[in-house]
Amino acid sequence: MDYSDGIIKNTEFFTTAELAEKLKMNVQVITRKVQSGEIMAYKIGKDWRIPEQSVLQWLEQHSNQAKNTPKEKVIKNFVKDDHIEILPAKRSKRKYLLEYILAQFESNRDYSETEVNNIVGRYHEDYATVRREFIMEKMMERSGGIYRRLPGYKLSD
Repeated sequence: MDYSDGIIKNTEFFTTAELAEKLKMNVQVITRKVQSGEIMAYKIGKDWRIPEQSVLQWLEQHSNQAKNTPKEKVIKNFVKDDHIEILPAKRSKRKYLLEYILAQFESNRDYSETEVNNIVGRYHEDYATVRREFIMEKMMERSGGIYRRLPGYKLSD
């Protein structure tokens, strides 16, 4: 017997309809989650087969026991491949993302505007807005075109 044969024999597979019934969810919702890749599954002909382990992983990711802090949730939702597409309008969320970028700067070190632009530009294309926000939020100070991360500013938990 091949190792993979044992795995298949010992794994329960569900159709989208079976899983929807088991989880008391609409079959269309399950189908969309499978098609988008949110729930890992195998397409065989026109039908999907969802391994039990994929269901357990998906449920674990969406458990109310997940211990993500508000900051971690914002970073997870807005940072993709170390890049921030948009800064949210809500001040508390925006602050977490500014801190995400600010963490790249050393305290008590002088930075030219070009250096600040280059560092910020790795994370968000609108470096002028981010620089302005750093000053407004008292995360950095600017004097004579030189920027410095304020040593008294503490990053949120």
